[in-house]
Amino acid sequence: MRRKDSKDNYSTKRTGFWEVNKIVGIRFRNNGKVYDFDSGHFVLKKGDKVMVITEEGPAIGCVCTEPQNRSGGAPKRPLKKVFRLATEEEVRRYEEGIRLEREVYRYCYEKVKEKGIPMSLVGVERRFDGSKIVVYFTAEGRVDFRELVKDLVRRFRTRIEMRQIGVRHQAKMVGGLGTCGRPLCCATFINSFAPVTIKMAKEQNLSLNPSKISGMCGRLMCCLAFEEEFYKEAKKEMPKIGRKVKTKYGEGKVVRQNALRRTITVALESGNEVEIGLADINKSKSSSNNGGKERR
Repeated sequence: MRRKDSKDNYSTKRTGFWEVNKIVGIRFRNNGKVYDFDSGHFVLKKGDKVMVITEEGPAIGCVCTEPQNRSGGAPKRPLKKVFRLATEEEVRRYEEGIRLEREVYRYCYEKVKEKGIPMSLVGVERRFDGSKIVVYFTAEGRVDFRELVKDLVRRFRTRIEMRQIGVRHQAKMVGGLGTCGRPLCCATFINSFAPVTIKMAKEQNLSLNPSKISGMCGRLMCCLAFEEEFYKEAKKEMPKIGRKVKTKYGEGKVVRQNALRRTITVALESGNEVEIGLADINKSKSSSNNGGKERR
């Protein structure tokens, strides 16, 4: 049994209660990350201001996507529900909070420059309930910001929290475009940073030039970890580099692997190189009729 709430907005009745499977994307800051929420029994549209309860407390967000049904093949991950629509007073307080954040940033920047504190400001966030203001910054080491905090408290009359973050979290907060031309992964969908090592770049036969494999933050690109499992599985079937194999051109040593093309490059004893596929390697063990492309 289905009940139509509004155009293209349905609720499904199950076991005696109405269960709504609408998902909406909510953004808390301009150009910020979009978070998925369960719309609950609310009929929402793009541009609505809503109140949600986060780990940091109540917050006002803007609906930036049209409500969508949860697809049957989508994972049943738990989603937080929209608490309610924001009132005009709450929207006004929200906009005042944004203006205050800008004022705090400007004042804090001037004080940092005036006092010569070795730190770089990243952003300012004010809790919706006004309980505190969080100032995010990066620095090479420990920083004495006690006098700065006193100035901020004296000016804005609220609790001030200074939070030092790393360069990867800075890129996540600021955002930008990667070398691929798309928005940074950390600013769009990555929730936690996984370890990224230079070994991953070597496994994928990438150039080890730092400018080629480093992200906007100056660290190794997070996307190096995305295909790591594929390369590990693909190379299990391939002869290791340095191993001797037989080809129709004679014996040689494996010098390169191409996991995507499923081929290896063999350096022959004659000094030439030949590129052959994995299927041809298997045949070469029992037959001399092997395919290959010789390079001189």
